Amino acid sequence: MHFNSGPFLTVQAVLKPHALKSLFGMDASVLTNSNRWYPDFAGEELNEQLIDAKSGEECVKLMSAFLSARLRHAQTRDALVEEGLRFIQDNIYAVTVKDLLGHLNLSERQLEKRFMQTVGVTPQFYIRVKRFNEAIRLMDTGKYVRLSDVAYALNFHDQSHFIRDIKQFSGITPKRISQKVNQFHHDQIGASCFA
Repeated sequence: MHFNSGPFLTVQAVLKPHALKSLFGMDASVLTNSNRWYPDFAGEELNEQLIDAKSGEECVKLMSAFLSARLRHAQTRDALVEEGLRFIQDNIYAVTVKDLLGHLNLSERQLEKRFMQTVGVTPQFYIRVKRFNEAIRLMDTGKYVRLSDVAYALNFHDQSHFIRDIKQFSGITPKRISQKVNQFHHDQIGASCFA
């Protein structure tokens, strides 16, 4: 990345949905539709070390050491919610909240409360996000000729429901996303032919 004052390095850590609760002891719902500044998570010492780092590799080592230390002192994890997240991932093509409740043997109210504390969103919303991500992945594979096939593969009630969900999360229609994916692949193939 380049900004007016010169090059700029970004280092990111992508955490599993339950990490905020177990690593930082935070109720994840407080971050829903808001943000926190990283000193809330790491404090000034890590901030100073990252600023003084001489390379991207050093930043990655600092972040890894910080997260490893947090993991060693992790809060009690909610194994039931983690099992729910695995169940959703393994069954994304057909999972419902009702299926999840049956698998975990919890009441809907209890599941929603624990999910909100650990993940920050309701189970239903999380399933919708995961299905959106899977729809984008399926479009990217090129295996599906028609978008209705993607909608069918992911068990959307109908194509209009699929379109509505995709548009809500991305701001554009599935057809437009598919065109962008196709354009990206075309550009990549063209670029690699001349590289």
